Amino acid sequence: MQMAIPVMLISMLLFFVLFFGIGFILNMLLRMTWIMAVVYPIIAILIIDRVKFSEYFTNPGNSFSELGDIISKLAVADIAIVLSGFAGAVVSGITMRVLRAKGYRMF
Repeated sequence: MQMAIPVMLISMLLFFVLFFGIGFILNMLLRMTWIMAVVYPIIAILIIDRVKFSEYFTNPGNSFSELGDIISKLAVADIAIVLSGFAGAVVSGITMRVLRAKGYRMF
């Protein structure tokens, strides 16, 4: 099923804002600048994959091969949406570094 362009653009914006906000809040609470950029790939795999998280440890060969198959079959729109979420996580880290450099110690 194809995705309409307005739906894709709104989804990309929502993922960017969602993960920017989550990353910003985590950075304020944990004071770890790149925490969301490190955690985001795990979250993205949980969103994309149909395999239970525990199966990556109990049956890694089958789980990772299925993950590779699913990632290779993603549509361009899906990849763009997932990458925009990662961009939001990275931009939240950059924002926190800039705010800390400008003297905002609460961040």
